[in-house]
Amino acid sequence: MTDRAVPEASGTPHRVPAGARSPDAGYAAARLALLNEEGQPGPSRRATLADLTDRWLTGLFPTRPTGTALVAVGGYGRGELSPRSDLDLLLLHDGTAGTREVSALADRLWYPVWDLGLALDHSVRTPAEARKTAEDDLKVQLGLLDARHIAGDPAITAALRTAVFADWRAQAPKRLPELHELCLQRAARQGELAHLLEPDLKEARGGLRDATVLRAVAASWLADAPREGLAQARTRLLDTRDALHLVTGRATDRLSLQEQDQVASWLGVLDADTLLRQVYEAARTVAYASDVTWRAVGRVLRARSARPRKRFLGRGRVEPVDVERVPLAEGVVEQEGEAVLARTARPERDPVLPLRAAAAAAQAGLPISVPAVRALAAAAPALPVPWPAEAREQLVTLLGAGQATVPVWEALEAEGLITGLLPDWERVRCRPQRNPVHRWTVDRHLVETAVQAARLTRQVGRPDLLLIGALLHDIGKGWPGDHCVAGEVIARDVAARLGFGRADADTLALLVRHHLLLIETATRRDLDDPATVESVAKTVRSVECLDLLHALTQADALATGPAAWSAWRASLVADLVRRVAGLLVGEAPPGPPTRELSAEEERLAVEAARTGAPVLALRAESEPVAEDGTEPVGVELLLAVPDRPGLLPAAAGVLALHRLTVRAADLRTADPIGAGLVTLLSWRVAAEFGSLPEVARLRADFARAFEGSLDIESRLAEREAAYPRRRGVPAPPPRVTVVGGTSQVATVIEVRAQDAPGLLHRIGRALEDAAGVAVRSARISTLGANAVDAFYVVGLDGTPLPPDRAAEVARELEAALG
Repeated sequence: MTDRAVPEASGTPHRVPAGARSPDAGYAAARLALLNEEGQPGPSRRATLADLTDRWLTGLFPTRPTGTALVAVGGYGRGELSPRSDLDLLLLHDGTAGTREVSALADRLWYPVWDLGLALDHSVRTPAEARKTAEDDLKVQLGLLDARHIAGDPAITAALRTAVFADWRAQAPKRLPELHELCLQRAARQGELAHLLEPDLKEARGGLRDATVLRAVAASWLADAPREGLAQARTRLLDTRDALHLVTGRATDRLSLQEQDQVASWLGVLDADTLLRQVYEAARTVAYASDVTWRAVGRVLRARSARPRKRFLGRGRVEPVDVERVPLAEGVVEQEGEAVLARTARPERDPVLPLRAAAAAAQAGLPISVPAVRALAAAAPALPVPWPAEAREQLVTLLGAGQATVPVWEALEAEGLITGLLPDWERVRCRPQRNPVHRWTVDRHLVETAVQAARLTRQVGRPDLLLIGALLHDIGKGWPGDHCVAGEVIARDVAARLGFGRADADTLALLVRHHLLLIETATRRDLDDPATVESVAKTVRSVECLDLLHALTQADALATGPAAWSAWRASLVADLVRRVAGLLVGEAPPGPPTRELSAEEERLAVEAARTGAPVLALRAESEPVAEDGTEPVGVELLLAVPDRPGLLPAAAGVLALHRLTVRAADLRTADPIGAGLVTLLSWRVAAEFGSLPEVARLRADFARAFEGSLDIESRLAEREAAYPRRRGVPAPPPRVTVVGGTSQVATVIEVRAQDAPGLLHRIGRALEDAAGVAVRSARISTLGANAVDAFYVVGLDGTPLPPDRAAEVARELEAALG
């Protein structure tokens, strides 16, 4: 492995002193040998690299310094030198030497560093200049707090360190709020390390930058971070960054997907998922310590600015008044903005106290104090199994607090209380989700789903079952196989543990087993097909369960991410629920769909039959954004064209050329004036970029495509060549299946593939090429980078395909897409 050369950042060339441009081959060889040593990265290798670099730089420094010193700051100052870390160096001088002499000394030091291709962050200052720069720049201030003498006059370094720490402690009441605000802004930009698939190990919330900030807060003497596990978490993040540097050969902090397996191997970790879980664990420890520390800083600063409360006893005598403690629940009080244990609390005798304290804190919108959580973790006895009713009610109360549940849950989890209460939680804790649609790890997604479900408890008859179902719906993701099937078994066990009766356990098991039923059916199946509604009704069995499943579906999707829920999806699910509810309350089941044309569809069909040309209309929905943040349904595109083969792939190709994303598609035929069949294609579309295309341009391209003069394949290929998409992690191959028992009027063929421009056009072409197959309707669904499309196909006689023929069509389609 060789070091990559890093060019000098300055645009002003330095004068090169004689003999200063010969790199020290001994240091370079020793450095390379150290980085190529067998074994995992760790603190000893970082310290050895820093010591090796110290000795090399000391050899470059004059043997008789006069008021000058070379000082390491930042990570190098802490003696933590990663393989591709910058050398953060400060050349300190007392101002007695001339400018030319100081400049020559700087050249003597900086040029050998550049010659070896090492990244260098350097400065030349007097102690007064260093202190003034630190006063103006918090980043410089934090770096100087880790200042370490390397060479030269140690007295000048020691004096600077003393002054810098004195300045920091004196200015802490003013500077710490500024530092906290910078941390919040950085977290908003970079996200939470503990939930990112490609995290920035340094800048994301819970990363190395936050760990450095905690050292600075401790140095202010105003507050200190919880120490348990913090050093190990920081070491884990540093080791991961070291391995990332060695794998990539670059000074990067971004743990990209394509490098995770190699980094895991370098660290001796089983696989990339195990690596991410360890990184997430470390990030949560740092993030939790940060939250606790900043709350402590806030309390100290408020106490300093507030006038002390006193009680007057008469004759000039006063005594201080204790901090106010407001009761929240039995054994729990509020003190200084936190939920703490009451003086009369006896956690060793009260197994329900952890849940009671957590529920009271969340309902009051308060964090629970670290000493309280630790006392509960150390002393509270285990709950009996099954749980007493109070414990179950307190868990439901905690989950029903909405967003305030999250920090309280994290506090309990940090001290191991959650896995003590729910042992099955351990398998999903910090478990990454590789699907980019998900914004959270599995465990945090479960909590966030409960947060969303708390907003919907007024819509169901059993809010307790909704909240517990939300907490458990993905609990099976920690086990092999279908997580819905595994989750059903776990849900029954947990329900028994919590003390629910058999009927409630059956309901919870149904919610977990079928939590994807409504969204998948609504977006991938034909709701006009009687078999669709009947199959859902048979599964849910009652209106009460249907309402619970409807609320859970919405909460799950909202907690997943923006791509999982929209007004369009909400409308489809609501339509399905309405139909199923009608069937469950005894309404006559729907017969075969009549598919009567609307006035607009009839007008377009008549015009197409009369002119023999395609006719279309774009109709934007005026629906406002919903309170839950879902987007409007979008735009409906109606297209009528005289019936002919190849309409679906041609129409889909035109939409792809105009960068229109298809959300749903429906096809039907009519003979409005007795002059021949007209095909009606109804699309739900959205512009991929910018605004919608002009109707006239769309109509012209549709006409050219249908008459065969528009070469769609060539146009799509040209656009792909001109604007190639970035190649990331290889996608799994497409999968095509025949879904049996879901329709009485057609054969349902489901396609799962990586979404890409023109995908629907390719699918349509492949289906049209399969002789004797016609597409009756389609359900198009895109989740992140994955397309899940269902096509209702029939033979030339209008009936479903025989099973053998259906399987053959599926194989041909999969081969065409592969």
